[in-house]
Amino acid sequence: MTALGFLYPGHSAEDDYPRIEQLLGSDVRVDLVHTDVGEDAHRVDVLLQMGAPERLAAGLQQLRLSGAEAVVWACTSGGFVHGWDGAHEQVRSLALAAGMPASSTSFAFVHAVREAGARRVAVGATYPDDVALLFAEFLRAGGVEVTGVRSSGVVTAAEVGTWGEEELFALARAADTPDADALLLPGTALHTIAHIPALEKELGKPVLTANQVTAWECLRLADRRVHAPELGALFTREPIVQV
Repeated sequence: MTALGFLYPGHSAEDDYPRIEQLLGSDVRVDLVHTDVGEDAHRVDVLLQMGAPERLAAGLQQLRLSGAEAVVWACTSGGFVHGWDGAHEQVRSLALAAGMPASSTSFAFVHAVREAGARRVAVGATYPDDVALLFAEFLRAGGVEVTGVRSSGVVTAAEVGTWGEEELFALARAADTPDADALLLPGTALHTIAHIPALEKELGKPVLTANQVTAWECLRLADRRVHAPELGALFTREPIVQV
C-alpha cells in the first residue's frame, strides 16, 4: 500500500481526490487534510498568507498518523506567488516539518510538463489576470515556454468549485493554442478529473490539470508509477506499474 498525503486549502474540488484514489487502484490510498485559507480570494497578498509555514504545518500531524509517505501542498497559486526561489523554500520548510518528501502543485506542473515531453504549453487559468501571469512567469523560470495565457478573472475558489463541464471545456478551448504541446489548467479548485480523457480527445494533446498533476507528483515522490489512462496521458508514460 502506498499512502499519499495532500494539504488542500478550504473546500472546493476536494471530491476530485476520492475519484483519483479509485482510478489509481486498490494499493494506493489518498489522505487529504484541509488547511485554513483565511480569506477566500485570488489576490497576491491573500495567497502569500495561505501558504505560510504555520498554516501548512497545522495539518501535518494528521498526515503523519495516516502513514503518508509523501506530502504535496495542493494549491497552485499558493505556491507560485512566492516566485521560483520562494516556492522552493516553501517546499523545503514543508519537508522539514513533515519529516517526509514534499512538493507543491506549482512544481508538479513543471515536472509533469517534462514528463509529458512538452516544450511549449498554453495556460487556461480561472484566476484574475495578474495572478495568471505570475503562473506563466513561474513556468518560464522552470524552463517551460508559454505560448499563451487565458484568464477568467474569478476571484474566489468557492466560485471556481461550482464550475461544471460546460465552463471547463469553454476555458480549455479558449486557452489552447495550435503551437502548444500541452494545455495546463492550474486551479485545484476546478473539478477536472472526470473530464481529462474527453478534453485530451477534443484538443488532441495532453491536458495537465492541477489535481491530476498533484496526485502524480505525490506518486513520484513516493517512487511509484501507476498506469491509469482515465487520468490522462500523463498516467500512461513508461515505465509503469500496472493497476
